[in-house]
Amino acid sequence: MKYPKRSQYKYAKSRYRIRNWPEYEAGLRNRGDLTLWLSDAGLDAWRAPASGRPGGQRTYSDLAIEAALTIRMVFHLPLRQTEGFLRSLATLLQVDLPIPDHTTLSRRLKKLGTISFGQLKADRPVHLLIDSTGLRIHVGHLRKPPKRRVWRKLHLAVNADTGEVLAADLTNRRTADCARVPKLLDQIDDRVASVTADGAYDAGTVYEAAKKKGDGHRVRVLIPPIQGAQPSSSRSPGQWERNRNIRSVRKLGRREWYASSGYSRRSLVENAVFRYKSILGQRMGSRSLLNPRVEVRLACKILNTMTSLGMPDSVRVK
Repeated sequence: MKYPKRSQYKYAKSRYRIRNWPEYEAGLRNRGDLTLWLSDAGLDAWRAPASGRPGGQRTYSDLAIEAALTIRMVFHLPLRQTEGFLRSLATLLQVDLPIPDHTTLSRRLKKLGTISFGQLKADRPVHLLIDSTGLRIHVGHLRKPPKRRVWRKLHLAVNADTGEVLAADLTNRRTADCARVPKLLDQIDDRVASVTADGAYDAGTVYEAAKKKGDGHRVRVLIPPIQGAQPSSSRSPGQWERNRNIRSVRKLGRREWYASSGYSRRSLVENAVFRYKSILGQRMGSRSLLNPRVEVRLACKILNTMTSLGMPDSVRVK
């Protein structure tokens, strides 16, 4: 079958109106509320508990380090300014709170344990949307410009119904998108109803990993097959699903398949990528190779917190 060229699909730019603007605006304001990011419970658990072991005793709990780094990322502060910000905050609040210096924050970042994304437990199987994007990391000595730009690839799995990030991974830029799908699915405890991704994920490993995640129930995989794809004679569950997509696209055409299958919801994960970059930035703050993975998980937790404050309910007006 001859597929139409992408240039044949030309769409007028749509206009949208936000129907819940008062609620959404309130959520935008609340993003800047310090009590959201530095709660009383966090202040109470600021100091590290006694380890009961010989040797040096930590002053700050992991929760304190996470809270300090959260403040840094939300308000886009360098580490030294984060230290100064927290010191002034403790002074204004008149609380006796030890403040970690910038070197402690940098050192403890890589030692933080697994950071939960803070998402709610789903009450029904989730519809997953998967995509990847590039993030910059600058390496090289500060006194020897120009710096060499290095890219990392951020992989995200998003709940289509809530917009929450459910899984994330960070790899080098050469890693194929489809290769990280099993790792993303392994991070998700909820039951999965469907997995949707673009054509870069059209690989048998993705289909098989999605079917395996079903664990006895059906998982729909919505990935447009590459041009010229042929059905396979394999009878594996994943290949059967891919064959179904190939035949449906042949019968309906890509545009109609996008609309009728539910694939068009994939744009929601692109919205999540846009929110990540516009709110938290396109550049990793860590220069080491270990810290960025922790930084990404913390960024996703921040993004989920902001998402929970309210999302725009948009309606197309033209």
